[in-house]
Amino acid sequence: MFKHLSKIRIEFNPMDPRAASALEFLAQCNSRKVRQSNPKCDVIVKRRTDDAPPRVFVQFANGREEVLDGAKMPAQEIRKGILAQAEMMETEQLFRDAGLQWPVIIPVEEVEQTSAAK
Repeated sequence: MFKHLSKIRIEFNPMDPRAASALEFLAQCNSRKVRQSNPKCDVIVKRRTDDAPPRVFVQFANGREEVLDGAKMPAQEIRKGILAQAEMMETEQLFRDAGLQWPVIIPVEEVEQTSAAK
């Protein structure tokens, strides 16, 4: 999960029941296996005392940033979102390494074509 990340900042009020998914995600971030996958990724925790919802700020190695609402997303969904973005970055790099254009533009005619395997 950390392979394509440069920084994660998790903000939450520990007394807020909405912080459960942020705390669970923090526990996942602190696991040995995840930390060893990218030791350079900074994990920053900010404990809040206000009523702001828990948030997870993610910075990818390519500079892209995302803010995820920890009050509305379970920890598994936060993790899945990060993994989906990481997979997209890997795919993009594969295309660029092969000298191909990214994003791939598929002509409408090809999209609407019926399969010959029917």
